[in-house]
Amino acid sequence: MLKKVLSFLVCALFVLTSAVSLAEDGTFTGTADGFGGTITVEVTVKDGVITDLEVHGEKETPEIGGAALETLIAAILEEGSAEDVEAVTGATWTSKGVFAAVLNALGLETEEAGEAAEASAVSSLNHGLGVVVTPRLGPGRDDLDVPVYSFNVVMAYVLTDDEQRVVDMEADILEIITPNHDGAEDNVLAGWPGAKYNNDEDADGAVDGTFEQTEENFTENLPEWKTKRQLGSAYKMNSGTWEQEMDIFEAFFRGKTLEEIETFFEKHCSDRNGRPIFEGTTNEQDLAKWNALTGEEKAEMDALTGATMSLSDAHGDLLGAIRKAMNGQEPVDADQAVACLGLGTVVTPRLGPGKDDQDVPVYSFNVVMAGALFDAEARAVAVKEDILEIITPNHDSAEDNVFIGWPGQTYNSDDDGDGKVDGIAEQTEESFTGMLPLFRTKRELGNLYKMNSGTWAQEMDIFERFFAGKTLEEIQAFMAVHASSRNGRVIFEGNTNETDLAKWNALTDEEKAEVDALTGATMSLTDAHGNLLGALEKALENARVSFITVGQD
Repeated sequence: MLKKVLSFLVCALFVLTSAVSLAEDGTFTGTADGFGGTITVEVTVKDGVITDLEVHGEKETPEIGGAALETLIAAILEEGSAEDVEAVTGATWTSKGVFAAVLNALGLETEEAGEAAEASAVSSLNHGLGVVVTPRLGPGRDDLDVPVYSFNVVMAYVLTDDEQRVVDMEADILEIITPNHDGAEDNVLAGWPGAKYNNDEDADGAVDGTFEQTEENFTENLPEWKTKRQLGSAYKMNSGTWEQEMDIFEAFFRGKTLEEIETFFEKHCSDRNGRPIFEGTTNEQDLAKWNALTGEEKAEMDALTGATMSLSDAHGDLLGAIRKAMNGQEPVDADQAVACLGLGTVVTPRLGPGKDDQDVPVYSFNVVMAGALFDAEARAVAVKEDILEIITPNHDSAEDNVFIGWPGQTYNSDDDGDGKVDGIAEQTEESFTGMLPLFRTKRELGNLYKMNSGTWAQEMDIFERFFAGKTLEEIQAFMAVHASSRNGRVIFEGNTNETDLAKWNALTDEEKAEVDALTGATMSLTDAHGNLLGALEKALENARVSFITVGQD
């Protein structure tokens, strides 16, 4: 793990190696990823100039990428190289694929070691984790005219200095969608176990049958869900992957206050869709907004070239998550160098808790998130974790994040949280779009989410302080020795369960003394309520360079 984290500490380098010079004559073959699949080229070079070029990209969309291939071939042959050829408008991915394949054929490879934030020295550091839920009616319908529905869990982990300016940040989105959407990498949910929905099994745009959500696939599929960052090159946008576009926004926000970020959004982003407005827009409303900017304000947009997605629409309210993170930030108790920043997400399905008074099961799942800072030895500097618990409406709690199902689906409902079913709740498009944005995380529930020794947030705070200064391996080793094999909870003196008592008695006096730091932290870190250790592990796995020195001006 140490070696892995140290490997993050390489600044962004682009190494150009030349195995074949353009001065060499011959025909060379190269490949690269396009929008739909692999693009293959055959490049003929004579006297240092490309004289012939064949391009094969059968999986590029015929009307967009396929049409662009001939344009790109003609432009490259006219220039004699791919160096000064511009991407075809509307076919950025295909264009990049062709350029990369030509470079590959000529032995000109680029190696990217990951771009880091610029080194920062701050007198104090704050961090916050913000979460919002964005429902979406769509995208579109399947070929049997059944709607596609989705919702996005948007999260942002933000670091600020003593002036509340962004030092660094990381954002991500978990998109959950009906199985009739034609995306091979979708996080599919047909509803709660027992529900059915149209299914496009092979992602060809045609319904293949009906997907039934069972308890088995509910518990198996949900832990495999991936965020948009985790999808990497599988989640393509207009100018790059979702991850690449988000990285551009994050770099742009560094040094800005929340007020400055919101002012930028108001002035520079479309009122129609929340996307940045660039010169050349043909929409009248956006053009009027662009023309109202000063020359200096227009020049600001150069830093966002390549970032075309919205900061606040049905795909995900990124601005809302950033706002929550910055408004809810807390001081980082550290006086040391930060090497890496990570944001990790895991999903934990739960069969339960229990059943209602009509013997209908209660189901839930938890989206567990961890924002974390690590030093150069992979030791946690600071951690902030939270959980969004989503549950069926027949659970007896007034503060639940109730998800009845997709619009059109129904489920038993305990309206007043008294443990008795009051009727059947039906999810409508109106309730779907109205209820989901009101979901609250366990931290946001505050005093309403009580545990054995305090609130969920208070117990989590104790664990987070305990994590500081430890590697993930040290935390896992501690839990293996000190946590119950029944439920993953830390064992304390006085436990009456025979299995736990035997484990406690097997500890040395020194090992028993270690649990004093966790007095008041009674919940499990790895159970169906939420795999908190798993989220921290993901945060380390996803960590990228973020050089920050705390305690120095």
